[in-house]
Amino acid sequence: MANAKTNAQRILEKAKIPYKAHSYSADDGKIDGVSTAAKIGVPVERVFKTLVARGASKGIYVFVIPVAEELDLKAAARAVKEKSVEMVQVKELLGLTGYIRGGCSPVGMKKRYPTVVAESALEHSAIVLSAGKIGEQIELSPESLKQAVGCEFADITHKV
Repeated sequence: MANAKTNAQRILEKAKIPYKAHSYSADDGKIDGVSTAAKIGVPVERVFKTLVARGASKGIYVFVIPVAEELDLKAAARAVKEKSVEMVQVKELLGLTGYIRGGCSPVGMKKRYPTVVAESALEHSAIVLSAGKIGEQIELSPESLKQAVGCEFADITHKV
């Protein structure tokens, strides 16, 4: 039986934005991006995670970066023209986005927040990110993601 579509998938379909769905089992508790890449058979460089941060102005921002990299907070702040940014607390995530940790997608959040995607996404014809539910991923082109969420691309990461 096919899993019910996530909100992100419904939004992409309504906007006629092509994507490919990937599902994986989270029964082993391994929901980190590197494990997810292995489970769905996609090179880790093409799997991205969604992070939510608050700027010095109290504005909320979304950053989408490769799973094996870390957000460079200074570069992220520059990208959104803030003095500084810090990650929101996990307990705030559901209220701000409608998503839980491990299942946060830039597509279909409660509000449309300014979104910046790591420019390395542009090196790939398609990237994979959460479909808004643990165990569900969507694969789409960086251009399609931009169409869906109005994101910008910037150098916002550093290697771990």
